[in-house]
Amino acid sequence: MRSKVKIDKTIIDCANNLKCIARSGAGMDAIDVQYAESKNIKCLNSPEGNRDAVGEHTLGLLLTLFNKINFADKEVRQGLWQREENRGTEIKGKTVGIIGYGNMGHSFAQRLSGFECRVIAYDKYKHGFADSFAQEVTLEELFSQTDILSLHVPLTNETNKMVNTQFINSFSKPFYLLNTSRGKVVSVHDLVIAMQDGKIKGCGLDVMETENYNQQINIDNSLKEDIETLYNMQNTVFTPHVAGWTKESYFKLADYLADKIISVLG
Repeated sequence: MRSKVKIDKTIIDCANNLKCIARSGAGMDAIDVQYAESKNIKCLNSPEGNRDAVGEHTLGLLLTLFNKINFADKEVRQGLWQREENRGTEIKGKTVGIIGYGNMGHSFAQRLSGFECRVIAYDKYKHGFADSFAQEVTLEELFSQTDILSLHVPLTNETNKMVNTQFINSFSKPFYLLNTSRGKVVSVHDLVIAMQDGKIKGCGLDVMETENYNQQINIDNSLKEDIETLYNMQNTVFTPHVAGWTKESYFKLADYLADKIISVLG
């Protein structure tokens, strides 16, 4: 299955011979994993297949944000040549904080290794994961040191709107925000307030709280004004949930998943 299919209790109860639910991708939020596992159904995913794509795309969002590439490109196409207005910012010397150091977080940290920045990471469910790409820190240390925050967490009850006003105010200094995980991890309304107040200096978003599977952004909702405000800001970059969606990952996702299915079914 892919992300447009929801596997809930009703479907699971209808599948009397079901042994395995295999998700081509990383996120498992469309599957009632707890109920499936209570029925001895194995739930699989394949984050190894798109971790390279997500790592590269997250870096691309950061470079675009720091160097104003999206806006500069539009201006040049309009005949404008505004150099001072498009003066960029360097990654070198910054502290990049990563929340969630699984396949995606590690991939992003690995790609930052040539930029001479400091990379720190916090993961509530992992310990002792420090490597040559990132230093393990507490959440409090991440709050106090981060210049750039990148989110690489699944969508759960715990992470739903995790990035809200209280969370943002926990940071000691203004920071840049990158989200290539799930849109609902970030409260759009609270993000807009923080951007207007200068607590968040800019954001690169591949996912949005208002995203759905019938159209990319649901414009008929209470967050329409907030979304439009974000769109009109110069310190924002958006992509339509494609961080892990490359020509290469399309095959790698299936390849890793096939091996896992074979292992389960014998």
